[in-house]
Amino acid sequence: MYLPQFLVGMFLTSGIVGLWAYAATGSVWSAAGWTIINLLILQIGYFAFVIRRVYKRTTADALANSAPTSHVQPFHRDGTLS
Repeated sequence: MYLPQFLVGMFLTSGIVGLWAYAATGSVWSAAGWTIINLLILQIGYFAFVIRRVYKRTTADALANSAPTSHVQPFHRDGTLS
């Protein structure tokens, strides 16, 4: 998941949660509180996702380094890291 894609989704989701909380409570402060809680939960989830990807990649690299490697390069690179 790319950061710009995540940010668009995060802000769109937070806006929806804010509007929903405002419609449910009628309070701007309550809606702002729910929106901030939503932003924190999404940010913690994204941080955990990135940490998991980094950890998974380092363990995969360690396993790949222990196995014999082929020095043949692919004909086409698709632009992804893995």
